[in-house]
Amino acid sequence: MQEEVSESQPGPRGDAQSGHPRGLGVLLIQLGTPDAPTPQALRPYLKQFLSDRRVIEVPAWKWWFILNLFILRRRPAESAAKYQRIWDSTSGSPLLHWTKRQTELLQVQFPRLPVRFGMQIGNPAVSKVVSEMIAAGLERLIVLPMYPQYSATTWASATDTLFKALMKERRVPALRVVPPYHEHAAYIDAMAAVIRDELGRLGWTPDHYILSFHGIPIKYAQAGDPYATHVKRTTALLVDKLGWPRGQWTQTFQSLFGRDRWLRPYTEERLIQLAREGKKRIFVAMPGFTADCLETLDEIGFEAREAFQHAGGEALHACPCLNEHPRWIDAMAQLVMEEGQGWL
Repeated sequence: MQEEVSESQPGPRGDAQSGHPRGLGVLLIQLGTPDAPTPQALRPYLKQFLSDRRVIEVPAWKWWFILNLFILRRRPAESAAKYQRIWDSTSGSPLLHWTKRQTELLQVQFPRLPVRFGMQIGNPAVSKVVSEMIAAGLERLIVLPMYPQYSATTWASATDTLFKALMKERRVPALRVVPPYHEHAAYIDAMAAVIRDELGRLGWTPDHYILSFHGIPIKYAQAGDPYATHVKRTTALLVDKLGWPRGQWTQTFQSLFGRDRWLRPYTEERLIQLAREGKKRIFVAMPGFTADCLETLDEIGFEAREAFQHAGGEALHACPCLNEHPRWIDAMAQLVMEEGQGWL
């Protein structure tokens, strides 16, 4: 945590008018969430998401017809039903709730800096947040994409969104973007702490552990996307940190979309296989997600659990994501500090 600077001493490269070092700010970039769990709100959200050329690498003319004539006619209602299962009556979207909390707690770590967050899709939009930060006098920006492992579909898409926003600005701040942190000790330690804490609260011992990551099409990896390698490195470090013996854990991929072959093994298929092998109690952690969202709470916590139990399993526990765990907030602060050397 950054130490408070007394009023009798000048701050580090302080700016008397802005109250923070050299007009410096911190921006977290998260994927985004619909404004409401309704088909009407899901349609523009899905259209924006699935129109990202980083996410869908299909010829534009062909994809336009598939997206508009088929996907957007049925998927908004299907997705809305899933969001309704996880939507909180008070806090709304879990992803938005946890991203707000992460931002608030990181702000406590850096009381002299403005800490904001922006969404690639939905609100608050990265473009709006960046414009407001520039208007407030920021000249330097440390950006933290909320994706530990690099993929063009996530990390690169986040920076695309940022750069597109800056193309519309007259005054563009100096930028430092935190690189992928899939093997950073602070991230691994935070993830291990979340898993240990959750296991300590269980009233039973798992028969098997699953580390489930969001998948990507195999052809993306074959084209040079390093995501699969980053996932393997994270898994190796995390399993070693937790001391899980070989044979008691499996690393899998979830969130399949379309007809392409994706990275394997698939999470749900592996869970069904484990149930048929007599593994009755499974613990699933999702290290690639920094905040709980539809993919963690519904896809694993509801759909995968249902498939597992239907195949003969008894209990599937979905571990919470990093969310507001103190070790993760400290880890985020460390990532920002390291990238901000010479600025902070």
